[in-house]
This record gives sequence, C-alpha cells and structure tokens, in this order.
Amino acid sequence: MRIVIVGGGSIAAGTVQILTRRSHQVVLVDIDKERLDAIAEEVDCGLLLGDGTRPAVLREADPKQSDVLLCLTGNDQTNIIASLVGRSLGYPRVIPRIDAPEFEHICIELGLEDTVVPAPTIARFLADMVEGHNILEVSSAIRAEARVFVFVARPQDEGSIAELGLPEEARVTHLYREGRLVLADPETRLRAEDEVVVITHHKALDALRERWAAPAKGA
Repeated sequence: MRIVIVGGGSIAAGTVQILTRRSHQVVLVDIDKERLDAIAEEVDCGLLLGDGTRPAVLREADPKQSDVLLCLTGNDQTNIIASLVGRSLGYPRVIPRIDAPEFEHICIELGLEDTVVPAPTIARFLADMVEGHNILEVSSAIRAEARVFVFVARPQDEGSIAELGLPEEARVTHLYREGRLVLADPETRLRAEDEVVVITHHKALDALRERWAAPAKGA
C-alpha cells in the first residue's frame, strides 16, 4: 500500500517505522524540515516539505496513487482540515487523529468515519486488560463482509429505528446519547444528536454514506 502521512511528531514517526518495516510505501508530509531530516535518518520513506492542510501540497503527494491519508499532527483542527482537503482531492481513505474527544462528534458529522482518538482508546484498552477482558473480541467479530457505520441523527431522523428504512442488510445495534450507551431495538426512538452505530454488509455502505452525508433539511 501507499500511505501519505501528515505530521512529523512521535506518533507519526512511529507509524512510519512500522509501516515501512511491513513493506508499505510511505510519504511523510511536514512543515518542519528538521523533523523530516531526523526521520529520514531513521527510516527510508518519501518526504514532502509543506503544510498538509494546503490542497497544492496534498495534491503533490499524489492522491490517485495513494491508498490512505493519515493526519497525525498534534493539532486537532489541523488534522480535521487536512482530512477534509484530502477527501476532496480523492484520497480513497482518510484517517485523522483527534486528541480532544469533543471533536469526535464533529468528525462523525463531517463523514470522517475512521477518526482515531488515542487517549480514551488507550484508557479503555488498559482498563479492559486489567479486568481480564479479551481485547480482540470486537476486531475478531467484525470481519469478512461486515462493516460498522456510525452517523449522527438529524431532526428528520427522529422516530423509531424501524421507521429509518435502513437497507435490508443493515441493523442499528446501539447508540450513544449524551455519552450514555443505549442498546437498540426496532422500537427504540432516536433523538437528534444521537450517535448511532450500525452493523452492515459492506454492499450497503455506499447507500448509508450517501444518506447521512447529505446536508440536513433546512441547512
């Protein structure tokens, strides 16, 4: 795979090392030449000096020949902007890093489904390990043709889950309302701003994305 990474901090550098060891082609984009030079001494990867939020820079990184854009700077706003620019330029998959959990909801609304929030993810990981839970349960359950889709309910989505009219091979499993987990069934009633989790066949993903990427009525 060919992966473009925006950001030259410790997380980005560590990701570059792992990806290159696994024989992936990596291009690292950063505005700091000294950081790029330091990483170049450790790993063999492509380097591009520039601001990763600028369309001209991400275009130079060649979205048509890339598989993934990772936005891993230490600034949430920078990562969100770079992700949106990258998506507009045609990167097939865009993954931003977000440190402030309150931005996660915004990323879902913007259609950035693969957002990574390191702090709470690590915290849950460690808590599960301490309690002796199998930390691979979810990743092993979602495989083959299954996919997870998350959307933020809009005013026009209010009503029962049964009334959503989801594709045949899609089911709402649970939702988060004001930070609380709510297990769902067809009669569960949605409210605007609920974060809704759907398990779906991959064939239904495009229809789900098209529906919930559209602007809300009256916007």
